[in-house]
Amino acid sequence: MFLSNRFSGTICARSLRIHKSLLSTYSNVVIEMTERGLVSKYTSPDIIRTTDEPTTIYCGVDPTARSLHLGNLVTLMGLLHFHIRGHQTIALVGGATGSIGDPSGRKSERIPLSRDILDENVKGIESQIHRFFENGATYAEKRNFLKNSNHSMTTPKVLNNYNWFNSMTAIDFLSDVGRYARVNTMLGKESVKSRMETTQGISFTEFSYQLLQAYDFWYLYKHHGCRIQLGGNDQWGNITAGIDMIARKRCSESNGNQVEDSMQSKAYGITIPLLLTSNGEKFGKSAGNAIWLDEKMTSVFDLYQTFIRTTDDDVKKYLEMFTLLTKEQIKDIMVEHERLPEKHMAQKALADEATELIHGAMGLRKAQTATQVLFGDSLDNLSGDHIIEAFRNDYNRFKRLPRSEVIGCSIDRLAAKTSAAKSKSDAQKKMKSGGLYFNNQRVSDYKQTVMETDLIDGKVCVLRVGKASYFLIEAI
Repeated sequence: MFLSNRFSGTICARSLRIHKSLLSTYSNVVIEMTERGLVSKYTSPDIIRTTDEPTTIYCGVDPTARSLHLGNLVTLMGLLHFHIRGHQTIALVGGATGSIGDPSGRKSERIPLSRDILDENVKGIESQIHRFFENGATYAEKRNFLKNSNHSMTTPKVLNNYNWFNSMTAIDFLSDVGRYARVNTMLGKESVKSRMETTQGISFTEFSYQLLQAYDFWYLYKHHGCRIQLGGNDQWGNITAGIDMIARKRCSESNGNQVEDSMQSKAYGITIPLLLTSNGEKFGKSAGNAIWLDEKMTSVFDLYQTFIRTTDDDVKKYLEMFTLLTKEQIKDIMVEHERLPEKHMAQKALADEATELIHGAMGLRKAQTATQVLFGDSLDNLSGDHIIEAFRNDYNRFKRLPRSEVIGCSIDRLAAKTSAAKSKSDAQKKMKSGGLYFNNQRVSDYKQTVMETDLIDGKVCVLRVGKASYFLIEAI
């Protein structure tokens, strides 16, 4: 019997509590993720015992942009928890499905991307995922997260579904994929039903998306031994379509004979909740713009500050979800935070941990240096090289000028050159109102010029307008 007949409901994450007796000598990954708020539901309670030993899990992402964003961090954390416990993880980049567009959670059809843009996006995301796992493993090891594990980590796989769909013809697709799908089941998926209720409806292209994702699961099951698919809550319908596809194709390949449906042969799905802030906004969005995980698109400072701005209502939840700190460590942090809330200790701990996880120890140093430059009172303890390193990819704040255009230049003229002011006269107005700073010292003398000794380590200086508009100038 297939999924549509034998699966009558969802298994709530709360029910995991009754399975704690099944834990092996190391923490079961599904239970650990549940306790951290990273599990919404799963397709069978057998997933607990299945994940007591190493297995293979995948999560897919379509290359709709050159970088993943902070909202993707939720599912990346899910894969990381499996990875550091010795499971084989597969991150699947949808070079094929990205050209179709997933209708899940959308009210209108996506604008299709050209093959050149898709290929460029795939390259960026693939390298980003590799870096995330490298940083994540180092981060976990530094925090002794691996000391109680009985299994060593395997190298994560980053695959592209364009490699198996590229050579598939329309006839192949209909006979090898479409044959095993049931239209009435497809129509019942929430991603389809919600779109059919709109005036735009849904195109056949997007309607067929769930078949492509279902085939991905089947392909990975058959060729990579993948047993589990992980996704956000909005992927439930696509995940269950894949489990159904696996069951039907296994039956077909056995010539209709009864196939073994043991715990060792089953496929499973697990979803992570859609993460909203306490204000009801999507996590990872800022004024409608995504916070990117690529530091060339969102600086490490801006990512760090995104976590610093976490509300008190959300910070404990994020510490559990986006760090590998233990329950005891998080409890201690929250006790200190509640004792001295004005110091924002919990937010600083979250920013430190999450930034190091995403960008590594060097990325964290950049963020902390940038924070001291922009919000500290003194620059005395900072090196010029560290300041340049912290802001090099921050194209809005970091400027490089010939040394001859910096040394001897008046502050008002330098402000105009760097767009800190519209013109010299505008800079002078800012000086008059007390709103222009050089190396964090207020400037009041129109004739003040930049001296060689003003450059930090002979390399860089800082202009500030008002409280928050900064410009870093490297003299080259």
